[in-house]
Amino acid sequence: MNASSRGAEPLPNTKPLTEAGNLAEKQVAGMHKYLDRALAAVRKERDAVWKDALASEKALAKALPAKRERLKKLLGVVDPRSEPNLEYVSGPGRPSLLAEIGGCKVHAVRWAVLPGIDAEGLLIEPKGAPKACAIAVSHSDQTPEQIAGFAKGDAFALQLAQHGCRVLVPVLIDRKDDLSGNPKLNRQTNLPHREFVYRMAYEMGRTLTGYEVQKVFAAVDWFKSQDAKLPVGVIGYGDGGMIALYAGAIDERLASVQLAGYFNEREKLHQEPIDRNVWGLLTEFGDAELGAMIHPRWFNPGLHDEPPKWTGPVSSKPGRAGAAPGTLGEMRKDFVEGHRYRSFFDPKLRNDVIIEGGGLIEHGVGTESFLSGLGIKQPDRAPFRTPEVKLPAPEHRHKRQFDQLVSYTQKLWRDSDATRKAYWAKADARSPAAWEKSCDTYRDYFHTEVIGKLPEPTMPLNPRTRQVYDEKTWTGYEVVLDCYEDVFATGVLLLPKDLKPGEKRPVVVCQHGLEGTPRDTIEVEKRLVYNHFSRRLVELGYIVYAPQNPYYGKNTFRQLQRKANPLKLSLFSFIIRQHQRSLDWLETLPNVDPKRIALYGLSYGGKTAMRVPAVEKRYCLSICSGDFNEWIGKTVSVDLDRSYMWTGEYEMYEFDLGNTFNYAEMTYLIAPRPFMVERGHDDGVGTDEMVAYEYAKVRHLYANRLKIPDRTAIEFFPGGHQINAKDTFAFLTKHLDYPK
Repeated sequence: MNASSRGAEPLPNTKPLTEAGNLAEKQVAGMHKYLDRALAAVRKERDAVWKDALASEKALAKALPAKRERLKKLLGVVDPRSEPNLEYVSGPGRPSLLAEIGGCKVHAVRWAVLPGIDAEGLLIEPKGAPKACAIAVSHSDQTPEQIAGFAKGDAFALQLAQHGCRVLVPVLIDRKDDLSGNPKLNRQTNLPHREFVYRMAYEMGRTLTGYEVQKVFAAVDWFKSQDAKLPVGVIGYGDGGMIALYAGAIDERLASVQLAGYFNEREKLHQEPIDRNVWGLLTEFGDAELGAMIHPRWFNPGLHDEPPKWTGPVSSKPGRAGAAPGTLGEMRKDFVEGHRYRSFFDPKLRNDVIIEGGGLIEHGVGTESFLSGLGIKQPDRAPFRTPEVKLPAPEHRHKRQFDQLVSYTQKLWRDSDATRKAYWAKADARSPAAWEKSCDTYRDYFHTEVIGKLPEPTMPLNPRTRQVYDEKTWTGYEVVLDCYEDVFATGVLLLPKDLKPGEKRPVVVCQHGLEGTPRDTIEVEKRLVYNHFSRRLVELGYIVYAPQNPYYGKNTFRQLQRKANPLKLSLFSFIIRQHQRSLDWLETLPNVDPKRIALYGLSYGGKTAMRVPAVEKRYCLSICSGDFNEWIGKTVSVDLDRSYMWTGEYEMYEFDLGNTFNYAEMTYLIAPRPFMVERGHDDGVGTDEMVAYEYAKVRHLYANRLKIPDRTAIEFFPGGHQINAKDTFAFLTKHLDYPK
């Protein structure tokens, strides 16, 4: 029976818990407040990071190589490019020369980028010998032809050619959703094409943005292979401006860089389309800092250019869902980033810093300052007529580009076992003790670079409790513990009534799944999922703690991930600290044996049972139920019917996880502590084959390399996504030495 909160005494050494309302909702809301403050403060933190680099031109030149390497890592610009090669795209009755416009010849071309990936678009040749070269990048929902004079509107790519530039215009992946599915699996989503590629790429340590930056670099490679002396620049609008900014910040070969409709404050990156998400970006790089990396080359951020508008994924298509929210088009109000960028340079340098000029006005993207950066004085431009040309269907070209990126990323996943094996080559398996010691470096990398490490909490725990259960053999208390300002840990503690003074018993921490609460693990259910395993364990005599984890509230909690990622944080950055605070408090309880605290979780709780003990060694064993998987395939594969590519869990993706820690490698961080997997044959989160394949690597480590086969087990049982509570309970008894 439930105990009335009125008159029920709190636990000894705790204050009364008087908080009303839904604690799960309040937990998520508090984390949003924390992240909002962190986003508001990160600009000043970047100022501190950049202070020494901006002290002088010499200091800046010295600092930039390392910063460029870090930026390349965050964008996933890590793959060696193919040898420069450009091909004219033609076919029967379809020459590569599409038209002559304003004295310039426009060809359909492709150029090599990475193995299996090329860029495709247009080459615009000027009338005479080229004076310079340029890459002109349109917004993702524009075609190259729209900026090359084939349509009414902004033909800035053609303008550059008319002024003597040899111009390449690449196709960007757009935000339609026609290709975002797999008809063979009868799976179709409303994920914009850019989000579809982003998801799988992010898990593999790449980004769609990085792929498209590589296409710009490959264009520079080709230009330089043709004439190394000609200066090269990049200019772009909207998403093209984003690509131009990143490319200019990284590649010193780009002598002139101009943006239109992009330069802005990035502290609201979480409101933009998710394909723009970059892990850890804001800790070192805002748009102003990226502009500083272009100095002393010519740079025009186009501060007064209106950005393109996009109202977010189409959500009204029957049977098609899953896309992350996001919009484009918010106007800048005070040009904060422009003022910051200008302030980086002292008056002697500011003459070389182009702030005004350009702009997307009624005549289109202004090119005068961009051409000046290439050493071209802009003469009067010859008028031209929009040609009446039957162009090849752009959707076929776009599909080729989309399919290439998908195939390349799928291959990264298929090759990732070998990549992770090489990454783990230094782990020492000569003994369990040697293994644990050698894993400390990997553990720190996992926490810092993959999960994201919040600072150690310093505020008092300030435990507050209230009794919420009074059963025949046990009582239950709701608990709240402080972590940071507005951030708290909460859960329900279940205590057997037969505890004796001085007696020490093991604790089982029972973790709920997605959209769950601690009570879900305690109450007897109508539909078997948790199998009331918290209740059953306390009735066996264990002390039980059921924490509330913050994956509650659908997009409300998923947006925590969006806010956190650019700060080099994630949802599990908070979950790890919340569990650590819970352990800090549990260890103070008189009947708790601190050396026998186990974690047992289902579904998202199983995800917790993989990640938290990998960092927090005070958990003496871990049981993962309904989640253990070939996790990288689960998140990346487009050939798996239960992949997260088909669902709305856009927060599942963790940057570069595929090259470092699949579930076997997370278990390596738990070893040599006991570890178990609970798997229902009909559990749709994976397949028996996937689970067995990944677990075989765990078994090999424990049984063959560390010679501790009794410390790991797997149970396959007839059933679905649920706690089975049979072999796992025996595993707890064996390794917690309880009940006797």
